Amino acid sequence: MSRTVGLTCIECPTGCALTVVVEEGKALSVGGFGCRRGRDYAIAEIECPVRILTTTVVAEGLSVRMVPVRTSGPIPRERLMDAMAEIRQARAQKQVRVGDVVIADILGLGVDIIATREVL
Repeated sequence: MSRTVGLTCIECPTGCALTVVVEEGKALSVGGFGCRRGRDYAIAEIECPVRILTTTVVAEGLSVRMVPVRTSGPIPRERLMDAMAEIRQARAQKQVRVGDVVIADILGLGVDIIATREVL
């Protein structure tokens, strides 16, 4: 049985109102998009949603208590809580610069956790 899902495209400032007909986790048709990026976004959001994760890592012996970090690329939405569990266990114990890897290849996804602020 198919259902219709409404989404707002986030690929550009236009914010097109998208409608997606979904059946068994697959996008059958997409409407309301103003460009190909909107259509591609809707399909990806239904079939394999991904997110950039931003959070903090506990700092030990540094000038701050927490180091702001993010993933170097998108990860599957269903793995966000698994990634957070691993990040909660991590400790930054050395100085970091923007872009330095704090956790390499988190969850074997090929994505690193990188610093977003210089901490000395």
